This record gives sequence, structure tokens and C-alpha cells, in this order.
Amino acid sequence: MSTFRPADLAREHGISTQAVRNYERDGFIPPAERTRSGYRIYTEVHAAALRAFLALVPAYGHAVGGQIMNALHRDALDDALTIIDRGHSQLLRDRDTLDAVRDAVTHLTAESGSAPAPSPDAGTRSVGELAHQLGITPATVRNWEEAGILDPARDPATGYRVFDAADVRDAELAHLLRRGGYPLDHIAMVVRQIRTAGGTDALAASLEAWQRKLTAQGLAMLRAATRLDVYLGLLNLT
Repeated sequence: MSTFRPADLAREHGISTQAVRNYERDGFIPPAERTRSGYRIYTEVHAAALRAFLALVPAYGHAVGGQIMNALHRDALDDALTIIDRGHSQLLRDRDTLDAVRDAVTHLTAESGSAPAPSPDAGTRSVGELAHQLGITPATVRNWEEAGILDPARDPATGYRVFDAADVRDAELAHLLRRGGYPLDHIAMVVRQIRTAGGTDALAASLEAWQRKLTAQGLAMLRAATRLDVYLGLLNLT
């Protein structure tokens, strides 16, 4: 079997030799054999592991990609597959959420030109209730308010924030766009577009960019699966 130096593996991917050593240290590639003088010796198995890990990063993220490789290296194939399944499930949820937001935007732009009034039957939510619904912290909700994304009313008796149906809609959109990596000032601008139901170019551009991001992630998952299949074959796990 061919052998490689750290520099050989690094050169293929345009990374540093220190990065290769770090990936070995973190268990993303198997431990290297050593020469008598202590130099690392990598094989095609290590090269395939590195290709697989670096393909997993754009598909699932650095941390999750590392979890997948760690699971494989402790002979926990089902654990690795479960992590992969969760990634696909999250991508599907994001697609469903994007479709729901598009439907909402279509409804908004079909209105007479002003944002729809909250449904009187929708009820209101406190900071804690809204945070629980979205799976975020109350501090995040308050940060969104400070950034101008949310503009809740105050209960006249207690002074506490009260989020109505329109606020919940804005928070759900903010949550989606934050998942897409958009900064708070950009999200605030987009939410303002929805509130006024006018000048929706910025909103449409954001949704299209998020669609492209999901498509790129789906394609990255396919490429990662190919690299991972090759590596599993070398490990005799397929």
C-alpha cells in the first residue's frame, strides 16, 4: 500500500500539515504509524479518511463531521449513520420551513398593500413562551427586539412584553434567516419589508439565497456520501 507524508495529504487539499496533524489528534483520521525516528507515515486509508472528513464539513459542519468520523473510528457505524440521518432530517425541516415562509410571503404580497392584522384567536405569548415555541433562549428574543426585528407591545398592568400573532410570524422568519447565517441588521430589514408588505425585493432575494444554500448543502451531502462510502470500503464496513 502506498504511504504518504503529512505534507502529501495536506497538499491535495490546500491545507497545512498542522491541520492534518490536528485532524489525527481529534480522531477525524486514524492514528498514523511512526518511523523509528518518530515521523508519521500515512496510508491510502488515512488519505481516504481525510477526503471523507473534508467532504463532510460543507455537508454537516465541522463539528458534526468530526462526530461522524469519531463514531466510525470507535467501530460505531450505527451511531455515525444516526448522525447522518439527523442531518438529512434537519435539511428536510429547513426545506419545509422555507416553503411555509414562501407561502406566507405569497399571501402577504397578495394583500392590499399592508401587513395582515393578527388573528384575534391567535392569542399572545410571553418572552418565555415564544422562545420555547422556537427552541431558542429568551435572551435571543430580547436581542432580536434590540435589533429591531421584533416590536412587541407591553402589558399596561405588568410592563411585560406581549407578542401577538404578527410578532410570532416575524420571529419565525427571523429564526429561519438566522439559520441561514444572515446578520441581524439584514433580518431586521427583511422583517420591515413584511410588516409594510411593500418593496419585497430584499425578502425575495433572501429566500432565493437560502434556497441556494439548501441546494448546495444537499449536493454536498451527496458528495460526502460518495467519499464516505469509499472510506467505509477500505475499513471493510460495507
